Amino acid sequence: MKRHENYKELIWVLAKSDFKLRYQGSILGYVWALLKPLLMFTILNFVFSSIFSSRGSGVHYYSLQLLLGVILFNFFSEGTMAGMTSLLSKSQLVTKIYVPRWTIIVASTINAALIFSMNLIIIIFFFGINKFLPGIESIVLFILFIIATYAVILSFSLIAAPLYVKFRDLILIWEVIITALFYATPIIYPLQMLPVYVQKIILLNPMAFIIHFTKEGLINNHFADLWKTVVFIVTITFLFLFSVYSYRKMALRIAEEI
Repeated sequence: MKRHENYKELIWVLAKSDFKLRYQGSILGYVWALLKPLLMFTILNFVFSSIFSSRGSGVHYYSLQLLLGVILFNFFSEGTMAGMTSLLSKSQLVTKIYVPRWTIIVASTINAALIFSMNLIIIIFFFGINKFLPGIESIVLFILFIIATYAVILSFSLIAAPLYVKFRDLILIWEVIITALFYATPIIYPLQMLPVYVQKIILLNPMAFIIHFTKEGLINNHFADLWKTVVFIVTITFLFLFSVYSYRKMALRIAEEI
């Protein structure tokens, strides 16, 4: 029990350190954690709101859905990037001090979660000024999807971080994939505008499933069938278990390959 408490403290210290160092030296400091997704949202909303907003629901409904999609995907993008590069960026801890390597990976993903928690302020603010209050069931589902997003981030990071130590080109490949995933996820457009068979393919992407049904739940009070949600959660659970297994297989050679 004491060892677990020490690990929690170590992870929290590393996460806070990453968070502070990230904005150290910048003029606006922590404000950038809010400005980055907000600026991206503003540009996309300006370009696409007149195209995709529904005449019946009003432009601000599209804006709320776009905001949710941008912030959730930004969480995924930032988290996976940070998780992938965590071991190499902390190479001195890996090679010179005994620190469980997985704590470094977890701390990096928690740092991304801290930034996301700040971005929740933007979501609450926009829902407030639009006088839009989601139901309890929608909020609970949103929390569940936030946890699922973090599980996807951590699962990816546990697999990718040891691989990135050996294959440095992975970061360049992942940047391209992230860009492709952004446009393959119903963020700037509603999923319903696509043919049904295309919708089914897109929803195989975990982030597409999360973002689509987060928007549907919070804005339209429409939810996925229970069996689909159960299958999704079970799939994410198996993904996480597989990532832990894979990490244990690769972890032994990390220090040698840095």
